[in-house]
Amino acid sequence: MRIAVHAVGRMKAGPERELVDRYFDRFARSGPGIGLEFAGVTEMPESRARGADERRREEARKLSSLSEGAALILLDERGKNLTSAEFAAKIASLRDAGRRNAILAIGGPDGHDEALRRSAELIVSFGAATWPHQLVRVMLAEQLYRAATILSGHPYHRD
Repeated sequence: MRIAVHAVGRMKAGPERELVDRYFDRFARSGPGIGLEFAGVTEMPESRARGADERRREEARKLSSLSEGAALILLDERGKNLTSAEFAAKIASLRDAGRRNAILAIGGPDGHDEALRRSAELIVSFGAATWPHQLVRVMLAEQLYRAATILSGHPYHRD
């Protein structure tokens, strides 16, 4: 299954970018043996619409055009707070069900549009706190790498 990350906003150069790149590289190298291929990151600039609702709708329209036919997983503070093992199991269940593509989407500062939330197969939270975009991307990259290690039986993850 090809896994792509879609993010509203750009990741600037710096230590966060280096950490994201390190974990995505690890995921890209460890995933193919277990049927997971990293398809990269697509960045989209934040909408410049006047109101928050319109910004969310505009960003959702762009994401919807990219995600047609893919399993859509949104990152949102109001989502399910999964353990790393549960997250890995969900990725594996999508893969094992024959899903060819999955998109994990990080929304903009206003979050995700409600219609997009309803169409998602899973909404994941990294906790109730609000996290900066750069840190969410780091945490997602690490969790994808961790999921690959869990699914392959590698000792990186310890229960």
